[in-house]
Amino acid sequence: MDWIKTFLDVVLHLQDHLYELTRNHGAWVYGILFLIIFAETGLVVTPVLPGDSLIFAVGAVAANPDAGLNVWVAGALMIAAAILGDAVNYSVGKASGDYLARRFPRIIRPEYLEKTRRFFEVYGGKTVILARFVPIVRTFAPFVAGMGAMDRSRFLFFNVTGAVAWVGLILPAGWFLGRLEFVKRRFEVIVLGIIFVSVLPMVWEAWKARRQASRNP
Repeated sequence: MDWIKTFLDVVLHLQDHLYELTRNHGAWVYGILFLIIFAETGLVVTPVLPGDSLIFAVGAVAANPDAGLNVWVAGALMIAAAILGDAVNYSVGKASGDYLARRFPRIIRPEYLEKTRRFFEVYGGKTVILARFVPIVRTFAPFVAGMGAMDRSRFLFFNVTGAVAWVGLILPAGWFLGRLEFVKRRFEVIVLGIIFVSVLPMVWEAWKARRQASRNP
């Protein structure tokens, strides 16, 4: 399908697309970055947006003075978007999470909710922090927290801590590594590596769950 090819092209060549966006839209690119991070963390219907890869790419592009992208402004806005997104997602889960999960199972997929609940069982409140680094779980963690896994004040602490850690670790990594010639020439390989490392926790949890099920038929 054409939209899948387009999506994959954008994900694998984020650096090039960011350069183009910055050249064509100037300061508006900050708003675009804010909206993408907010959508991934705040809208339970968009769990596949490339948050980790995007933050890394922003750092890599900002490392080039000619790009015109200020790493401090971008970082602050993405942290704010991540905090606000999780807060909205939590509120939606708290207000009508059970109803939405029953009403739209094809969008709010039960297997995603179950994986996220398992994270809460294993890691407790730290799930909100750890989930920042795990695609899909990152989107569903605040939603499940709002459905009853955590009270609001406790969630706020983990939400802010997780957002700062997420952007604060990946953005500088992109900034420093983005200056390397190998990274510039093989950026798609780096993106695939980020995606691979990001999904490892999900694969590990799925493997443990399947192993446990086989032991207790």
